Amino acid sequence: MHVVVVGCGRVGSSLAALAAGEGHTVGVIDKRPSAFVRLPADFTGRAVTGFGFDRDRLLEAGVDEADALAAVTSGDNSNIVVARIARETFGIERVVARIYDPGRAAIYERLGIPTVASVAWTTDQALRKLLPAEIRTEWTDPSGKVCVVERALPLAWAGRPLGELDEPGRWRLSALTRASQAQVAAADLVGQEGDVLLFSAATTEVSALEERLAGGAETAGGSAPSKRRRG
Repeated sequence: MHVVVVGCGRVGSSLAALAAGEGHTVGVIDKRPSAFVRLPADFTGRAVTGFGFDRDRLLEAGVDEADALAAVTSGDNSNIVVARIARETFGIERVVARIYDPGRAAIYERLGIPTVASVAWTTDQALRKLLPAEIRTEWTDPSGKVCVVERALPLAWAGRPLGELDEPGRWRLSALTRASQAQVAAADLVGQEGDVLLFSAATTEVSALEERLAGGAETAGGSAPSKRRRG
């Protein structure tokens, strides 16, 4: 398929190189001619100098034949304008916009424009390392009603059937990662220490899901360890 990448910084040049490497045709747009030096020496795609919201530059990059477009410049406003032009003017279904402001990213997601919020992603990844026991939202649908959340398996659930976690209509265990290997959750799967669980859940039920996981300590007959006092 043909991919248009608007912005040839570190992200855009990497996207263009990867897409080309997988056999797709690629058109890259950047306002700075010097930006194209980031592309591989064997890059055979189109390199177009100009602004990504300029219709003529988009056409030069092949937007009228594109199956996908990524707007990944350093400006939120430019990326949203380009994404909307691609979606509304040229009818491209696969569109993603890079957004630095997490609040704005959430708004555009609800308008049907998939976004990648750099700050939010970096913050989330740091929190995963610092607070592994907390639930993380991986994905939320544009209506905000359904989400996918990740949670490390509490120790109290190790050795217990994970099917006991399911609450039909509220949340369901969809998949898990065990020893770096992902698998679809089976009904008879038993939890093991180190498992990372992935749930499909109603967004209004995420807090209840957290309580259900935390309650495993009581139902398993265990108790939470006391915190050691600092001297």
